[in-house]
Amino acid sequence: MSRYAQQPLDFANLKTVGLEERGGKVKVADFAAPYQPGSGVAGLLDSLPHVLAADSFRAVVDALALARRQKRAILWGMGGHVVKCGLAPVLLDLMGRGYATGFVLNGSAAIHDFEIALAGHTSEDVEAVLPDGRFGAAEETGREMNQAIVEGVRDGIGMGEALGRALDQRDQRGTRNRAPESSLLLNAYRARVPVTVHVAIGTDTPHIHPAADGAAIGSATHRDFRLFCGLVTELHQGGIYLNVGSAVLLPEVFLKAISAVRNLGHPLAEFTTVNFDFLQHYRPRVNVVERPHAASGGKGYAITGHHELMIPLLAAALIEKHS
Repeated sequence: MSRYAQQPLDFANLKTVGLEERGGKVKVADFAAPYQPGSGVAGLLDSLPHVLAADSFRAVVDALALARRQKRAILWGMGGHVVKCGLAPVLLDLMGRGYATGFVLNGSAAIHDFEIALAGHTSEDVEAVLPDGRFGAAEETGREMNQAIVEGVRDGIGMGEALGRALDQRDQRGTRNRAPESSLLLNAYRARVPVTVHVAIGTDTPHIHPAADGAAIGSATHRDFRLFCGLVTELHQGGIYLNVGSAVLLPEVFLKAISAVRNLGHPLAEFTTVNFDFLQHYRPRVNVVERPHAASGGKGYAITGHHELMIPLLAAALIEKHS
């Protein structure tokens, strides 16, 4: 005998409902199918279940394809990890196919891309060099990026364009970049595809170099913010903004750009946003996927997975759809 005063509820009179009457959100028709050898990427996508992230991924592919057909803006916002994973060649190929009309980088992405162009490698071993203060002290990176920024401000161009121009000039004067074909900054500059770079002072290694000019850095990145706002106006009715691997800075920049654009009277509705990351952080979820579409139509998607897997898969799906 239990010593508790409260007794368990008697379920004898509980009302039940039949399965047919109840129904279900998941049906056999939505199930995955085994992959068929030789069916390619299109066959793989068709074989995925019609639920949750699989449907979201297909919707993103369709939205990108539609934006390209309708010549709407397709803007790729990227953190440094995307570049470190070696995805620039994939993104440059998409650019050539019309699936990128602009690139939006945080400072880390710009640094890694600049170093790849210069030296063919990037990403130092922080734990090994932080104890003696060598972290972030690369001479060529700090000197040449800061020089490019100062010269860009002098000539009235933003940080992204200035960095791309500097890399282009290296090749022209015979200094030679080690891996020019793998640089987003360089090849977007040559293709006249806008690149904006958004930094916070002190977050990036070139800021500790003796050549760093705070006024120039601020002016260059502020010009790029205003340029980005101009690009965001082109998202209206069918454009797409993808945030790939930036957890804090670019989602905040994107939200302020949306507010500025609408404040100035530009229509901005019925566009698509996507957050690709291996963790769904607060700011991308709220500032990219949810808030931009409040009372304005459009749709936001969150796709979780490693960049080095998801972005090549997305690119392959787009290429199959385009071919």
